Amino acid sequence: MIREEQTTIGFHVWGAEKLSEEKLTVLRLDNDGITYAMAVTEEGYLLHVYYGKRCGDDDLTYLLHLDEGNYTPQHHNRERMGFMDSRPFEYPCHGIGDFREPCFMILDGDGMSACDLRYKNHRIVSGKPELKQKGVSCIPATFAKEDEAETLIITMEDEHAGLTAELSYTIFRDRNVITRAVKVYNRGYGDVRLQRVLSACVELPGMDYEMITLNGNWARECAVSRVPLHAGKQLTDSLRGVSSAQHNPFMALCTPGTDEEHGEVYAFHLVYSGNFLAEAEVTGGKQTRTVIGINPYDFSWLLRPEEEFQTPEAVLVYSEEGLGGMSRTFHDLYRSHLIRSYWKDRERPILINNWEATYFNFDQDKLYAIAEEASKLGIEMLVMDDGWFGCRNFDDNSLGDWVVNEEKLKGGLKPLTDRINALGMKFGIWFEPEMVSDNSELYRAHPEWAIQIIGRDLTQARAQYVLDYSNAEVRDYVYGMLTNILNSANIEYVKWDMNRALTEVGSTSLPRKRQRELWHRYVLGVYDLMNRLTTDYPKLLLENCSSGGGRFDPAMLYFSPQIWASDDTDAIERLKIQYGTSYCYPVSAMGAHVSDCPNHLLGRTTPFDTRGDVALVGTFGYELDVTRIPAEDRAKIPGQVAKYHRFHKLMSDGDQYRLGNLFKDNTYDAWMFVAKDKSEALLTYVQVLGKPSEPAKRLYLRGLDADRKYFCEETGQTLSGKTLAACGIDVGLRGDFVSKTFYFKAEEA
Repeated sequence: MIREEQTTIGFHVWGAEKLSEEKLTVLRLDNDGITYAMAVTEEGYLLHVYYGKRCGDDDLTYLLHLDEGNYTPQHHNRERMGFMDSRPFEYPCHGIGDFREPCFMILDGDGMSACDLRYKNHRIVSGKPELKQKGVSCIPATFAKEDEAETLIITMEDEHAGLTAELSYTIFRDRNVITRAVKVYNRGYGDVRLQRVLSACVELPGMDYEMITLNGNWARECAVSRVPLHAGKQLTDSLRGVSSAQHNPFMALCTPGTDEEHGEVYAFHLVYSGNFLAEAEVTGGKQTRTVIGINPYDFSWLLRPEEEFQTPEAVLVYSEEGLGGMSRTFHDLYRSHLIRSYWKDRERPILINNWEATYFNFDQDKLYAIAEEASKLGIEMLVMDDGWFGCRNFDDNSLGDWVVNEEKLKGGLKPLTDRINALGMKFGIWFEPEMVSDNSELYRAHPEWAIQIIGRDLTQARAQYVLDYSNAEVRDYVYGMLTNILNSANIEYVKWDMNRALTEVGSTSLPRKRQRELWHRYVLGVYDLMNRLTTDYPKLLLENCSSGGGRFDPAMLYFSPQIWASDDTDAIERLKIQYGTSYCYPVSAMGAHVSDCPNHLLGRTTPFDTRGDVALVGTFGYELDVTRIPAEDRAKIPGQVAKYHRFHKLMSDGDQYRLGNLFKDNTYDAWMFVAKDKSEALLTYVQVLGKPSEPAKRLYLRGLDADRKYFCEETGQTLSGKTLAACGIDVGLRGDFVSKTFYFKAEEA
């Protein structure tokens, strides 16, 4: 999969008559689907040669055009700057003649920022080593066994600065995936400040690409944006301290005309939960440089002698089968090589959450009444949301005081939990452990534990501040409170919420020279606490949430197999949110619930069946007062529960195909899941807006075995996969906001 080759390029130097030679070391990563190639020049420059569809075992270094012009400084230093500002570097540095977007920038003891990393050596290891940094307990990343991947580690060195950087490249044996990460060591005698240390750079030929990003806001996460590249820089990023609802840490470049089935896609995803940058720069030479990593804005990291810094991992996916191929690659990778939870391959319990049912107005009897009715309908877990602790009757107090409010829950959690368990149901609970209210016992005792700049007013959001998770004392205290609660009763699920961005970013515990490290140290502190939680409670089902999808990123999947996709539970709005989220994330990771109507956010009323079909494309649950909804709706819950149990494995393990796109056509959405062995498929159609005097909507199915016959339960027809793809099926529905599902079963051969 990874190999080294030697080659020589001949060229003429300006003003010389005879031919000169440049010896190159070529490093190639290949599997059946992709090739990634690099070349090392005699002077130690590491150049990008090729990334894309699997190519032949030929010498690819002609793509570097080193034999053209006067751009080989080893033999002609007169044009070193021309070489530096035009060559495709694997890990470009700042200050030495490359004026394009750099990956690496420092500030040394003399106040200088130039750096020059050159190739020193490389090694190849089987499998995929963990990402590690001294003093850091956990850095989330993909994983693989020795027979599933190989990793190339290239050591680069800047002798002047005393820095060594290890560039890590992992290629998976059976997936079109390369992962990238960088580890920096200070081997010198003085302090160095890292100003910019990105995870990956890829140079793509030409500039004829379209850039796809996932943008939005609270309650409208992961909206798909697609624009053509132009000269200069285009980017997506976050400066909020979290990956954010505004911009997911994802970027894809695709060839014009790329759709779900056709076209080339180069996708980049950062396994990180804080400030990120993903950028494409069309250079003066009309080439495209892409970079991704920790956002360098307001970031720096003091690296003392013998200290090290590990970047987060970047996931690179290549698809020649359009956006659908890209998504299915991400889905398979994350299901098999990122999510590590006990629950990752298990059917999740169907839950009912009391938030939209009661908000803060509940007690033990009210929760039990909801659970009692829910248990009769087949719902398997009650989740108690915000309002159970401290003096929490509104959202302006008590965060940080993780002790039971016994005015609501007499005797603590155990009596309630025991009653819920006696119904045959599991019990779950909501926390927001990264936050503190100014009106709380914790803040009154330890105001210095909030992120702050001493002397400046603190900006409130939702009447709360952010705890300084760079401080181990803070983390230990909070973790002690969480474990006291978890150990007090049989709690099998935790919803971990995070409801605001970071402001006045300063720490009372960090020294002055390390204050700009807080952005990153905060994220590492969150990882530390989540890792402790999932290690100490290995069977706990952890669901992440951040005002909905404000921290829906790959790193969170490392700790929690599911993430609440959005606080917007309206079924029609969820179509766009879940469509965009599916670009990178499998449906097994998307928290989705059937909620009440009129919808609490929009006031829209949609059929109960439609709400169920849309929520089925996720972890599935309910967000309503089951004791008060119309009897007609309540009577449909057992059927929805049975539908989830029947199709859960097909949807969580199968291949997803998007057949509709509300960003282009606001009249309908449709999708299907096909089993890996092509033995069955489930098609869902949602008619958003009905139209008069038009024929029934026809859907052309994808992913089926062309030569097998499929029986459709709903139509009674048996048709070949080839016919279903070429001729489709007619969906006969009338009205707005209505839905229908179709199940296809392959006939035995």
